[in-house]
Amino acid sequence: MVINTELLNARKKISSSRPKFARQESWRYDRLSESWRKPKGKDNKMRRQVSGVPALVKIGYRGPKAGRGLHPSGYTDNLVFNTNDLMRLDPKKDAARIGHAVGKRKRIEIIVKASELGIKVLNAGKLSQKEENDGRDKISERNKPKE
Repeated sequence: MVINTELLNARKKISSSRPKFARQESWRYDRLSESWRKPKGKDNKMRRQVSGVPALVKIGYRGPKAGRGLHPSGYTDNLVFNTNDLMRLDPKKDAARIGHAVGKRKRIEIIVKASELGIKVLNAGKLSQKEENDGRDKISERNKPKE
């Protein structure tokens, strides 16, 4: 399910008209990668923006403000480290991305809680149904009142 399709389309439209920025003379020398570096030489034609030379990166090429930071699915990307972080998300427009340092046990808890709340998890991975069900069982055991 894709949401914010109009924002994604606006972002894509601007992106398609944006030039492919390449490091100066990266096409000439194999030792230079194409990743962008600002030209800094005194007589540099690219820095001086002489016509016929590739364009410089400038703020004017930036995408629409509302479409910035959106995941390709259309949801806004939010880092989550525990189940409490899920409470501040809106299932209609926000999606959760589990933090890199979160371990397997807490990751399962977050995925279970997110599915209960109807929140999309962008990096849920390939946790088996068995592990997810075990996680549900453990969470319910922990929440039971002690006798």
